Amino acid sequence: MKKLLRRFVLATLVVLIVIQLVPYGRGHTNPPTRNEPRWNSPRTRELAARTCFDCHSNETKWPWYTNVAPFSWLVQRDVDEGRAALNFSEGARGEAEEAAEVLADGDMPPWFYLPLHADAQLSFAEKRELIDGLAATFGGETAAGRDDAAERD
Repeated sequence: MKKLLRRFVLATLVVLIVIQLVPYGRGHTNPPTRNEPRWNSPRTRELAARTCFDCHSNETKWPWYTNVAPFSWLVQRDVDEGRAALNFSEGARGEAEEAAEVLADGDMPPWFYLPLHADAQLSFAEKRELIDGLAATFGGETAAGRDDAAERD
């Protein structure tokens, strides 16, 4: 049994070393900001930067673990998909109108993002402020409007 465990550990280490040679996930580019939206306030931009910009802008912070496969693959995929869906550095084309709703529904930021990004965890008041700011910047439902709708249901 010990021999089997030793072989498993050795094989796992070899695989982890070999996958470091796969080039995907290390193309950490942050293209220049071309057309940032006209934010309704600097506070909305600050909250969006804290919570959303790592995946939804060209201002991604690339921590050390984004250079280690397989984590680099996952982070690169998330950033590529996030920028494709909504990129605040490219005029917020895409799903900008839905940004407040997605945040209010708890769909963003994803649960797996928050443990490694403590600054992205917003208080209840900050979340309401960001939802209202995104709605004011891009259109959509405010936090107060969502509360009113929930009370009517």
